[in-house]
Amino acid sequence: MKLKLTYIFLLVLTQSMLAQIELTTKVSKNKLGLNQRLRVEFTVNKQGADNFSPPSFKGFEVVGGPSQSVNQSWINGKVTYSQSYSYIVAPKRKGKLTISGATIEYRGELIKSNPVDVAVVDAIEMPKDPNDPNYIADQNLHFETIVSNASPYLGEGIYVEYRLYFSNNITVIDFGLKELPEFKGFWNQDIRIDQFEIKNGKYKGEDYRYITLKKAVLIPQKSVKLSLEPSSLELIVAIPTGRGDFFGNPITRNIRKNIKSFKKTIKVKPLPLEGKPADFNGAVGDFDMSVTTSKESLKANESTQLKVVVSGKGNLKLFEIPKVITPQELEVYTPEHNENLRISVSGTKGLRGDVSDAYTVVPQFKGKYKIPPVSFSYFNPKDKKYHSIISDNIFVNVTEGKSLVTNSDQGQTVSNSINKQVVTANSSFKYIQQNTTLASVEKKDFFKSNLFYLLLLLPFLAIPMAIIIGKKQKERANDLIGNRTRKADKLARKFLSQAKKLLGKKEEFYIALEKALHNYLKAKLQIETSEISKERISELLSSKGVDAEVIKSFIAVLDDCDFARYAPVTNVMMEEEYHKAKEVITKIDKQL
Repeated sequence: MKLKLTYIFLLVLTQSMLAQIELTTKVSKNKLGLNQRLRVEFTVNKQGADNFSPPSFKGFEVVGGPSQSVNQSWINGKVTYSQSYSYIVAPKRKGKLTISGATIEYRGELIKSNPVDVAVVDAIEMPKDPNDPNYIADQNLHFETIVSNASPYLGEGIYVEYRLYFSNNITVIDFGLKELPEFKGFWNQDIRIDQFEIKNGKYKGEDYRYITLKKAVLIPQKSVKLSLEPSSLELIVAIPTGRGDFFGNPITRNIRKNIKSFKKTIKVKPLPLEGKPADFNGAVGDFDMSVTTSKESLKANESTQLKVVVSGKGNLKLFEIPKVITPQELEVYTPEHNENLRISVSGTKGLRGDVSDAYTVVPQFKGKYKIPPVSFSYFNPKDKKYHSIISDNIFVNVTEGKSLVTNSDQGQTVSNSINKQVVTANSSFKYIQQNTTLASVEKKDFFKSNLFYLLLLLPFLAIPMAIIIGKKQKERANDLIGNRTRKADKLARKFLSQAKKLLGKKEEFYIALEKALHNYLKAKLQIETSEISKERISELLSSKGVDAEVIKSFIAVLDDCDFARYAPVTNVMMEEEYHKAKEVITKIDKQL
């Protein structure tokens, strides 16, 4: 009886202990605007729980976290314990969104938290604090979509450019397109950007700098209102704090921002019906057409090439070249299509070049044949008119071969041989030479020639060379200090390559140099750009065993980058700064 009571007691005690553990979900608010952020906290009340797994946060974007905190207290002999995991999230859309439960393991059992519903409404007006870094960034950053023509004709090419404008009050440290623009309803061709350049420009009448992030040529495919959906950009900017360091240089604070471009509507006009030629097939632009032959006089069963070329500016990839109609006595093969197109770097000139169809024509009988004119029509948006081009007659003169005679009774043209088998598959290419004359050539033996002896001795020469190279590689592999130096020097060149290309361009060079130093720290110390500060850099490098003098040199290069933007510098000074940065990265990497 006592044994049974003991089992029952232990069972009740175990269930009560398991029932005591809880993982709860709490949010800072249950209703927020589309432009606001939400703090989500998951709290477990038992020590020993591990393997925490957050929910997917569907409908939200995680902009901060996770951050952990532990709270343990003793009050009147009662012990309380809690461990929290916090996230900062931003909603992606309006409506009712659900944050599903997180999970954690405790003594082999999976514990799940409660789901929470959040209502997301329209963006609300935020209080304007002139000292708030986010407010300052919003006032000095603008992501714009520039369109060359918001009301083109159907098939008329337009140019679109995505620009990031930023004022002289802030510095853009890093950026990247998060959501690429979609061009639904358009044929599109990207324009390659080899290097991001900072240019000066105007935004709403004020002086700004800007970077072009994406360029493309678009050709509308429907005569309706088409939309260029917003594109999203993620960037890190340095915001001045209003304070200065010991030397008077402004102290900045790095923050992460997400901004979107505005939606653009393109009103596509239909092509006019008045004056539309019957042979018009969708060509829009400014074009020219030519029809040529490689030779106009030839023998039967010889070939000539008939080429139709349409050149100019417009939607060259989106229409068919007019077909050539030839007399039935000329055998014509399927044309070979070629395109020679290009887009200017600026994109403002659109799609240019030429497209062509090349026909191989083989006449079967002697005579003079006329190839009728070829007609091509297009619409020019500049003068808003249709234009037609008609080629000249082309004559193919076949000087030799079987002749054609006319059967006047039947009104038909036949060959002078009544047998229709005069043109056979075996005789279609009689112009190809079938006989040749062979002449004997002097034969040289390979055996005992100079090349024979050279190839014979080559393996004996290769063996000692391989031994020497192997020894050199082994010596190099054993040279740990040398290898470390070479590896560090290579890494420094990798991170500083962009800065080296910008030597001579003051502002771009120092931005690239500072970015290279930050990226090096991110790669080696596994930290985010927003966490980078001079005190944090010194602390982390010191904990990794880097000499204080080297750390001081690294901080000095960063200070020089800030100072040089507001002071006159020469190309020699920039060259020296580049070599200082390369040297300090090499030293740090060797010691790490």
